[in-house]
Amino acid sequence: MSSKQKKTLSPEALEQRLEAMRDEHRQRQSGYREQALKLFPHVCARCTRELEGKKIRELTVHHKDHNHDNNPPDGSNWELLCVYCHDHEHTRGVQEDRDAEVGSNAAKPSLSHSPFAALANLKK
Repeated sequence: MSSKQKKTLSPEALEQRLEAMRDEHRQRQSGYREQALKLFPHVCARCTRELEGKKIRELTVHHKDHNHDNNPPDGSNWELLCVYCHDHEHTRGVQEDRDAEVGSNAAKPSLSHSPFAALANLKK
């Protein structure tokens, strides 16, 4: 086999490799999540919603520097966010890029976002 040919995996081998990767991801995630839940109060750092009992599963660990391998034991790279705020955090940059494309002021808070504000400019 030449160096340019790629080795293809059988469907079973591929599934085994994917499952091993999923297990590794779950173990890594559960480790820092459990640690963060012990370190921080069960409150979303953005919306300040308190989550107790079964609702704790809605709390996620957000990596402030977006590097999931940077997990200091003191939790300085983490914050607990509810699933809604965590989703917003990861789509925030996308929305700012879209606003910049249509000439909107990207410094506006997202809560005052008007999806049709630049429509008149686009029609010209």
